Amino acid sequence: MRHICDDERRSRLAVRHALAPAHRVADAESATRAMTVLHSTEPATVYLSVHARVDGFTVADLDRALYVERTLVKQLAMRRTLFVFPRDLLPAAWGSASARVAATERARIAKDVVKAGLHADGDAWLDEARRLVLEALDGEPDGLQAAPIRERVPHVDVKVDVAAGASWTAGRVLTHLGLTADLVRAVNTGHWRISRPRWARMADWLGDVPDPLGADDGYDELVRRWLRTFGPGTEDDVVWWLGATKGAVRASLARLGAVEVGLDGGSTGYVLPDDVEAPATDPGPWAALLPVLDPTVMGWKERSWYLGDHGPRLFDRNGNAGTTAWVDGRVVGCWVQDDAGAVVVRLLEEVPDDAGRALDVEAARLTAWLDGTRIGTVYPSPAMKEAALPSTP
Repeated sequence: MRHICDDERRSRLAVRHALAPAHRVADAESATRAMTVLHSTEPATVYLSVHARVDGFTVADLDRALYVERTLVKQLAMRRTLFVFPRDLLPAAWGSASARVAATERARIAKDVVKAGLHADGDAWLDEARRLVLEALDGEPDGLQAAPIRERVPHVDVKVDVAAGASWTAGRVLTHLGLTADLVRAVNTGHWRISRPRWARMADWLGDVPDPLGADDGYDELVRRWLRTFGPGTEDDVVWWLGATKGAVRASLARLGAVEVGLDGGSTGYVLPDDVEAPATDPGPWAALLPVLDPTVMGWKERSWYLGDHGPRLFDRNGNAGTTAWVDGRVVGCWVQDDAGAVVVRLLEEVPDDAGRALDVEAARLTAWLDGTRIGTVYPSPAMKEAALPSTP
């Protein structure tokens, strides 16, 4: 069995994730493809993830891809997480990961509707809500925000209490329509770090909407691209990232002919058949600063080979990653901003002087790009909280 050590995994990460400066890519589409998909739970993450991988990147470059050329599209999929997808990968998600989440969401919505006393048949209520929302968006090719949709569709202008301190409103129906590829998060009407989307019919937004792939074919394509980006990875890594069952993942690995490889620590990983003896590429020394929930730090379930012992300080209690500072394929700290918006690195371990200087270069690069814009988050890690800079009196 071929053995791929942690050093080789870190070299692969540097090159394939376009993080080593010499291996950055040309544009937002290439950065997205390099990562299979980009996390978009927090809207700023997408822009910062692309900036880390593309020299000369501007906000307008990503806005063009998302909202003008529409080569990149936001889609709720794996683990009920919002991602930015390359347009051609959407049918794979629609028929597999998104469909799985849609079924779970339907069951929850229907149960909540009955519990709240809105309707004795929760599925019937949801079907009617979906139909009325789609009708309300007829003749609105650029879509509408949630508030005008509620005004046009009183049926969904409700507040459903599901537990003490927990409720949902019309947005839950819009989310379900997005999962089934009937709606899409279209133009964002807020600042790039704030999510205020219009919702449009997918057919209006894309023009030509291909049919979803079957579940097996969809999972196969997602797993294939994950292996190309993140391989080698373990079965548990793929199951976690995909949000699917072990049975579905094992079947996809078998259909793809994925090859077992040994990993440091004794676990078994998988790579694509043409990736077993991939020529090693030395990325050279490198450093990177990645945002909250960046797809690199969130790419695997088993993370000790790049986190070391720092995991509990870099992730919150729900498993959301904060900002990370990387040196040669390992996370060595996090970053925060001061009152003026300058990026400041906070180390969790000592690093060589040249690595420290490389991190300073990346901090200056990110500071210049942000140009005073401060990035907030609802997912600060313990390390970020510890590193928070006191406000100037």
